[in-house]
Amino acid sequence: MIIKNVKVYQENQTFKEGEICIRGGVFAENADAQENEEILDGEGCYAIPGMIDLHFHGCMGYDFCDGTEEAIREIARYEASIGVTAIAPATMTLPVPELEHILSVAAAYRKKAETEKAADAPEEMRAKAQAEADLVGVNMEGPFISKVKKGAQDERNIIPCDTEIFRRFQRAAEGLVSFIGIAPEEPGAVEFVHEVKDEVNVSLAHTNSDYEHAMAAFDAGANHAVHLYNAMPPFSHRAPGVVGAVSDSEHVMAELICDGVHVDPAVVRATFKMLGANRMILISDSMRAAGMPDGQYTLGGLDVKVRGNHATLVSDGALAGSVTTLPDCMRVVVKQMGIPFETAAACATANPAKSLGIYDQYGSITPGKHGNVVLLDEELRLKGVVKDGKKIK
Repeated sequence: MIIKNVKVYQENQTFKEGEICIRGGVFAENADAQENEEILDGEGCYAIPGMIDLHFHGCMGYDFCDGTEEAIREIARYEASIGVTAIAPATMTLPVPELEHILSVAAAYRKKAETEKAADAPEEMRAKAQAEADLVGVNMEGPFISKVKKGAQDERNIIPCDTEIFRRFQRAAEGLVSFIGIAPEEPGAVEFVHEVKDEVNVSLAHTNSDYEHAMAAFDAGANHAVHLYNAMPPFSHRAPGVVGAVSDSEHVMAELICDGVHVDPAVVRATFKMLGANRMILISDSMRAAGMPDGQYTLGGLDVKVRGNHATLVSDGALAGSVTTLPDCMRVVVKQMGIPFETAAACATANPAKSLGIYDQYGSITPGKHGNVVLLDEELRLKGVVKDGKKIK
């Protein structure tokens, strides 16, 4: 495939007018079109790499924690259709055996999807599989978190950090767990970081930690912060807390929900200045209600009321994830919050790929990487999606 007449996003975070060549499902050096090769006119659109959401729970009535192949497949299909071509869904705080089951289903789905996408698979099967976002990891938001900052997590299932339980999770997932969340102020948490930091990315999640405990975890090897500002103490001039520790730890990357609900625009702008754009990752944190009408849904077994772009627990009104997709979050952060598009695009593509450790395969329009492209007009509205060199939208 040759995609002509587009503004191509470069690895140096600029756009350059040109064309994109995809052969054998991966980006290739530009070359003359071959016989019978598909030519796609990009009509002057921006062309960015396929987006990557490394923290969301579901969409279109399905949740990753439903623990079924159908749920993962429908989630993956919807995400790909909106330009999110690689996903690392998040788990909730559930009983350990239930989490093991969810992870084992994810591992089985990924193996099946790889078989379906193989070059020797039947063409119809391969086409359907290519229209699904690639499952590249799992983000475990619980169960090693704080009851004080549980948010929409079920307190009954919160447990202390446990190395063997984590390894049970990873065995069930066949290595698919990319992030494990902890509350560093809880007993044994820092020791846990020391023990598993070479096996998984350790993130600070749903924590009531002060600056000192957070720094101890980061110094021990934790390298990620889950939805910064949400489900953690506020950042203030005498109590910098987790946010201050993230700022002082240059190896740490931070998620941010830019749906216009979870974090004020002024704080978003300040955070980009404080951390630097290369450490920022846009996430959606979307729940099963994303893409669905207002109503009552569930998240982690808890009832959630959705009205507009707000999702809140029925029990206490706490924010319960979002109903905004990653492309919409990127559009909001640019059009309503004043972050340059060139910066925001990296935070939805290259940065999550680097955090997941898959930048050699995803996250930029570079020869040899997966041929995933999203076409956007001047208002950042979706105009087309190419997945592994095939137009799927």
